[in-house]
Amino acid sequence: GTRIIYDRKFLLDRRNSPMAQTPPCHLPNIPGVTSPGEPGEEPKADTNSLNHQEGKPSMGDDAQFEMDI
Repeated sequence: GTRIIYDRKFLLDRRNSPMAQTPPCHLPNIPGVTSPGEPGEEPKADTNSLNHQEGKPSMGDDAQFEMDI
């Protein structure tokens, strides 16, 4: 097959084109994702994030894999 290779300057020039500035048609309206969120809306925190653990290992964790940070 034929490989098309674009250089950096060409791609950066396309970023400023009018077609790149408009959203695609038939895009669903999802506030905060495909459209700006409402002004009073706070971003929701992920409750299952690994960064917010309370230090207790969950059931089934082996002691050999515990790590003190």
